[in-house]
Amino acid sequence: MTKAIIVEGKTDRERLLEVLDEPVDIICTYGTMNQSRLEELIDESGYDDIYVLLDADESGNKLRRTIRNLFPNFKHLYTRKMYREVATTPLDELSVILKNAYFDVKNQNKFD
Repeated sequence: MTKAIIVEGKTDRERLLEVLDEPVDIICTYGTMNQSRLEELIDESGYDDIYVLLDADESGNKLRRTIRNLFPNFKHLYTRKMYREVATTPLDELSVILKNAYFDVKNQNKFD
């Protein structure tokens, strides 16, 4: 089963790699909201499941709406507004978010 997670930037990608304990393609949009650019960037045919995990701010919400309109079957994951960004979400919190979406995550003791 091949999975992908769409994030906004490189720091988000690096943060997820600290938590994930399975191979997952992490696609960075770099904030792109252009419909044709998103369609080029995201080739959904190569994946069984695609998830969206974006920042809890206005630009993240705008990008999420665009992705939801283009790709209604993608599964959306959310960080708390208090953390604002995926990159600043604590590792144990990201672990819970991903675990609840049935991703394999590293042992939480490794985050201390």
